[in-house]
Amino acid sequence: MTSITRNLPWFIVDLGTAVIGEKCYSSLVENLNVGDAECLKYSLSKGLGLGIVVGGSIMKVPQLLLILSAQSARGLSFSAHALETLSYAITTAYSYRNKFPFSTYGENLFLMIQNTLITLLIIYFPSTTLRKTQDSTGKLILTSLAAAAFGAALYLMPTETLAFLQLGTLPLSLFSKVPQIAQNARAKSTGRLSAFAVISQIVGCLARLFTTATEVGDPIVSAGFALALLLNSVLGMQMWMYWGKDGKDTYSTTAIGVVSEKEKEDWAPERRGRVDVVVTPNSSPVPRHTASPSGRKWSRKID
Repeated sequence: MTSITRNLPWFIVDLGTAVIGEKCYSSLVENLNVGDAECLKYSLSKGLGLGIVVGGSIMKVPQLLLILSAQSARGLSFSAHALETLSYAITTAYSYRNKFPFSTYGENLFLMIQNTLITLLIIYFPSTTLRKTQDSTGKLILTSLAAAAFGAALYLMPTETLAFLQLGTLPLSLFSKVPQIAQNARAKSTGRLSAFAVISQIVGCLARLFTTATEVGDPIVSAGFALALLLNSVLGMQMWMYWGKDGKDTYSTTAIGVVSEKEKEDWAPERRGRVDVVVTPNSSPVPRHTASPSGRKWSRKID
């Protein structure tokens, strides 16, 4: 077998060397040394890392398609996605500036781009059930400019400041998930939240804990993934608990003539500054029926 593995085509050799390094490629592939635990662990980490990067490049695509197909971002928290996008951006910049292998952080770049698009769609398709606000375009422009300015600031920021911001991603990760968790619990529904995205994030965090410990060894990054795993697991539990439930059911269970708390919350922005005028209909007298039900008239006979 070694006579075959040592004479593989050049492009396979170059690819294998680029992924797991010359030392581990020679040990595992050319010499078939399956007892090399260190290289096996490193190769597994590399394989998982590349798989996560590829998966991260499409992880939020189902969420984007859900919003676009429904023309609604109902059930999605703007603050949660905005904070999550900041966390992805900081982690990407911190890992790039510290020259970590791309396989250990590449998915953060793709998730940051996808999350930015989702955040803009949440602004464009407000969660109110009545209609979009008139200043959606202005908010889209301001949010886009703010995102571009923040990205430029991260690129020009000193490494020491980036390390401080990376430490700040721990509470940022907490605050980015709590609004979505609270909104799901309040509505008893996950709305347009994608199950594929939530499950992928849980699996990705598990794998990232292993790859970070194997290739990077940065305790700050590891702590961030551990916290993200915990919060994504809570979202996964909510997906299971509220599966098949729609937030719109709140309206159908409310008695006629009674305004539910959900309706008050959704109608509040639309009713601001308006005065309701109630016109009482004129009551008409009930006509008297002189005839009998059969329509026959009766008269008294005079003798």
